[in-house]
Amino acid sequence: MPFDKDMPTAPFISIIYREHAKYINEIVKEDGLSFGLHPLLIKIYRNRGISQEELAEAFHLNESTITRNLKKLEDKGFIKRIKDKRKKIIEVTSKGEKTALKIMDYDEKWDEQLNLTEDEYNDFLKILKKISEELI
Repeated sequence: MPFDKDMPTAPFISIIYREHAKYINEIVKEDGLSFGLHPLLIKIYRNRGISQEELAEAFHLNESTITRNLKKLEDKGFIKRIKDKRKKIIEVTSKGEKTALKIMDYDEKWDEQLNLTEDEYNDFLKILKKISEELI
């Protein structure tokens, strides 16, 4: 179904977000994870020993939001928090590692479903990052 020529950008962003959320939620529901938490888990997996403060900065969220989400991940057995002097270091558990790898694999499959050439995909990412940086 074609879109109206005068449609603003927001609905397109919303469609992509919702479809990706449905896709990821279907994959991780058996693991007890949700779409909203999966980026945190992947970031922690890829950045072993990251702190809560670094996570808040990376996602442009306040620390209380990060703390709540980390508690959810910890309660479900995906991560553990280790007190290190003045900050809390976050580590993935074996369950968290297994789930992060699964999500990253499916994220690659999602990207392939977009049916973009490599150049188009790289341009798409570049534009998304540029827009995000301008908004923050």
